[in-house]
Amino acid sequence: MGFDIVRDLPPALHDRAAAWTFIREFAAGWGLPLGGEDGTPEAELAEAEGRLALRLPAAVREAYALFGRRPDLHSNLDTLLSPGELAVEHGALVFREENQGAALWGVLLDDFGGDDPPVHVRQDLADKYAELWEPWTDRFSAAVLEIILSEATQGPEELCDARGLGPGEDDELARRFALVPFPSESGQNFYAAPGVLLSDGGGDWLSVRARDPDTLDRFRALFPGDWVNA
Repeated sequence: MGFDIVRDLPPALHDRAAAWTFIREFAAGWGLPLGGEDGTPEAELAEAEGRLALRLPAAVREAYALFGRRPDLHSNLDTLLSPGELAVEHGALVFREENQGAALWGVLLDDFGGDDPPVHVRQDLADKYAELWEPWTDRFSAAVLEIILSEATQGPEELCDARGLGPGEDDELARRFALVPFPSESGQNFYAAPGVLLSDGGGDWLSVRARDPDTLDRFRALFPGDWVNA
C-alpha cells in the first residue's frame, strides 16, 4: 500500500517502535532516506551520560541512534541538541531549543523511570518566576514525530514555502486537505495533500513542503497568496 502519513501516524503515536518505523518510511518517501551513518554513535551517547551522571531513557537513546546526525530532518528551524549539548536545567534534561531562544523542550528528571517518558516545554518569559514546564507530548517518541513533521516544512527553498494565513483560511485548510491526526499542545495542525505536507503554525502561518519543485508550484497556484519564496 505504500507509506501514508494520515494512515500510518496514529499507531506511531502510541508505540515507539512504530514511531521509528514511521520516521524511516517518512524520510524515504520524501527523498531523505536514513542510512547507517546517520545515527549518533553509542560512544557519544555514553559520553553524554557520563558527563550528565544519568542514564538516558531508552526512547531518547533510540531516537539519537536513528537520526541524530541528520539536521536536515530535525533542525531546519528549531534545534535538536547534540549529545554534547544536552543539559539539565530546572529539573529537566533539555534536548531542544527554539530558534530564537523563546522555548526549551525537556524531559523531567522525575520521569526518567520510564522508557518513553513525557516531554514538557518551558517558555522564556520576562517574568522568570512565571516560567514552568508545561506538558507537550505524553511520550518522547511522539515529540520526535512532531519534530520530524514540523521541521520537514522548514527545508530547502526549492521544496518549501510559507505565508501568512488570513481570516478564515485556517478553516479552509481543514475543509480542503486531510488533517494529520497529531495531538499538538501548541495548537499547530498538520495537513496532507498529494505530494504535500502542510503546517498551520497554530492558525496564523502556513508552511508547506512538497516532494518536488513542480508540486510546490502547483500547490501555490491552488492556494494563492503572498508566498515568501515565490
